[in-house]
Parts: sequence; structure tokens; C-alpha cells
Amino acid sequence: MPRELDEDDVRVRPPRSTRPRTKSRPTHDDAVLGDVVTVDRGRYRVRVGDELVTAVRARELGRRAVVVGDRVALVGDVSGRADTLARVVRYEPRTSLLRRSPDDNDPLERAVVANAEVLVVVTALADPVPRPRLVDRCLVAAYDGGLTPLLCLTKSDLAPASELLALYEPLGVEAVVTGRGSGVEELRERVQGRKSVLFGQSGVGKSTLVNQLVPDARRAVGEVTGVGKGRHTSSSAIALALPGGGTVIDTPGVRSFGLGHVTAAGVLAAFPDLAPGAEECPVGCDHLGSSCRLDAWAAEEGTSPERLASFRRLLLSRDAPED
Repeated sequence: MPRELDEDDVRVRPPRSTRPRTKSRPTHDDAVLGDVVTVDRGRYRVRVGDELVTAVRARELGRRAVVVGDRVALVGDVSGRADTLARVVRYEPRTSLLRRSPDDNDPLERAVVANAEVLVVVTALADPVPRPRLVDRCLVAAYDGGLTPLLCLTKSDLAPASELLALYEPLGVEAVVTGRGSGVEELRERVQGRKSVLFGQSGVGKSTLVNQLVPDARRAVGEVTGVGKGRHTSSSAIALALPGGGTVIDTPGVRSFGLGHVTAAGVLAAFPDLAPGAEECPVGCDHLGSSCRLDAWAAEEGTSPERLASFRRLLLSRDAPED
């Protein structure tokens, strides 16, 4: 038999708050600016002057991600003492953004690093074997995100660099070759005083380079597995101050790089010398089909065919397999 109900079974709705609601938001005029140096499970380490402050994102900022390199405004306890917490209440405008998508068919982009000036694409000449198509994709992401690419070829003591250097010469990409005990000082000169991000597949030596550029970084390094693939030794991106000025950002190794968010126009922006020819193309031209006018324009203007071929190689890298 069902039991009889009594007054204890009645649910009473709590009264509405008598506090008046307002649409105005606090201006946070007293907020201080800092740079995000690492992100870990909803906690952000932000450099404010000489202090490292732990912060969380304020609810009013919505779902936009905070990434390493972001310039943010903080309120709360910004002393950097243990067991203190500040809040990120505002983003400063980004000057550049390195992005990737989960795969080529997914236009959803994932922000990786913000406000970097140089993307150092690190690839080994051997062990693991170089993957030019993955390098091409990194170059596309650099051009699309407003970063200047710099190719860093490591382990020159194991294999010559001439073939890869010749492959990227028509693109005009600057390159640095490093090996056991050589090339690091040249790389240091290229990144000194700038904000740079090291990016590449696992096992190519990114963390080793970071330890040489920033002696007190103590980034973990690992060996390449027996199947020629590197182990992940960096689990998250981190920004480190370079001695003498500048910032270098170490990132976890990648095995794929989706470009579902990149358009042909985004790649063309990195080739201003081809832009006048593209104006003669049909509306919506992908610059790969027979209707493209770039070939005829390049022949008339005397543009290097290698330059046009490199542009199309990058376009094709958005759809081609990475291995």
C-alpha cells in the first residue's frame, strides 16, 4: 500500500534573491597584465613581472581557450605566493595564432600557441626519418597563423641536409642545420629577442634544443623507439625565458597535423608575389584545377616555376597523407 503523504513531503521552492540584477559588468580597471607560460587542467601559470602567478579563468569570459603565449589581465592575488589564486578577466588582442584541427575533415580549430613571432619547425635528418609532408603542413599553419617559419634540421651527424634544404629553397624558408655540438649558436641568434615556438614530431630533438638554449630548463629528453618513432617527453607546452632576451616555447611532439580550418586564400597570403596572378583566376578557384590562371600568368611574368610548384605543394599537403 502506498504510504500517506504529510507535510515533510512538500517541496518548497526557495525564494528569489532580493538582490537587484544588473547588466553592467565590472571594468577591472585595477587588473594587471601577464603572459601565460603554461596551462594545466584549468590552471594557468602567468608571468607577472618577476613572479609566476596561478590563475583560473573568470566565468564571464565564456568558453574561449587560454593558451600559452596569451597576454591576459588578472585580478585577485597576484603575489605569486603558495596557495594563492588569481582570475583571468580579460584577453588582450592576439598578434598571431598557431592552430591545428583534429583532422582534415574537421573545421574545428584548436589553438596551440598565441602571439609567437617565429615557428621553428624541427625535423630530424635521420632517426626518425624526415616527413616532408608534415613539415609542409607546419609551414601552412605558420603562414595561416601569421608566424614566420624557420626550418631547423637536427642530427646532421647522422645524415646530410642537402636534399631537404633544396626542397625548401624555392619557398624562401630560412633554415638552420644542427648536429652534435654544432648549429645551436646560429639557432640562438635567429630566436634571440623574439618569441619563438618549437614544433615537430616526437623524437626530433626539440627538448634537447631547448635545454641548450635555456640551460636551466631541464626538459626531459628521450630516445627514439625501435620502430623509428619518438616517445613523448614533453606533455604540455611551456614558455621559457631566453638568457639575454626573448622567449622560446617548447611543445609536445605531434604525429599528425590537421588543416581542416585552412583555406586556399590563407596559403596564398604567404605568397604575395603570386597574388596578382590569382586575381585573374575564377571566383573560388582552388589554384589546382585546369581553370586556374596562375600558370599562364607566371609564364608571362617570368615567375619561377619552382615557386608556383611549391605553392601548390603546400595546397596539396592539406589533403595528402602525412607519411
